[in-house]
Amino acid sequence: MADDGFSAFFQGAYPRIVGQLRLLTGDLASAEDIAQEAFIRAASRWRQLARYDQPEAWVRRTAFRLAIDLLRRARRHRRLLARLGTRVEPDVELYPQDRVVIEALQRLPLPQREVLVLHHCLDLSVEAVAAQTGVSVGTVKSRLSRGRERLAALLHPDPSREVPETQPAPTPMPEEDRHARP
Repeated sequence: MADDGFSAFFQGAYPRIVGQLRLLTGDLASAEDIAQEAFIRAASRWRQLARYDQPEAWVRRTAFRLAIDLLRRARRHRRLLARLGTRVEPDVELYPQDRVVIEALQRLPLPQREVLVLHHCLDLSVEAVAAQTGVSVGTVKSRLSRGRERLAALLHPDPSREVPETQPAPTPMPEEDRHARP
C-alpha cells in the first residue's frame, strides 16, 4: 500500500516532536503518547498535509495542543491526589542536570513554557511561535521575557536578594569623619 511519503515523514519528524513534547510535559511516556496521537491525526489527513510547506508544523501544533490539554488534566489530577494524600514518584531516567532544567520548566506557567520551548529549543522565530500559538508577536515577546527571567531565577537563584541573618548593619560614620581629608 502506497503511503505517499507519510512513513518517511513520520520517521524523520517523530523523534523531534517527541523531544519537543518531553520538554513541554517533562515526561517521556506522555510525550510519546501525545506524539503518536498527533501523527495518527496527521495520517488521516496526509493527502492535504503533504501539500503544506511544513506539515511538521501542523503536527507540532496539534501535539502541543494535546499536551496542553493533558497538562491541565494532570494538574487537576495532582490536586485530587494531594487531597487524598497519594504521592507521585518522579521520573528518574534523566541526567541530574536535565532533570533540574525540566523541573524548572515545569514550574513556569504553561504559556511561558510553551513559547520558551518553541523559540529556544526548536529555534522557531518569534513570528513562527506567534503563528503556532495563535497569539500576537508582542504577547510572545512578553512571555519569552518573563519566562526567561523566571527560568533564570529558578535555575540560578540570586544570593544577593537574600539577606543573611547574621550580617550586622553597617555603622554610620559621623558627619565630620566622612568629609575629613586624610
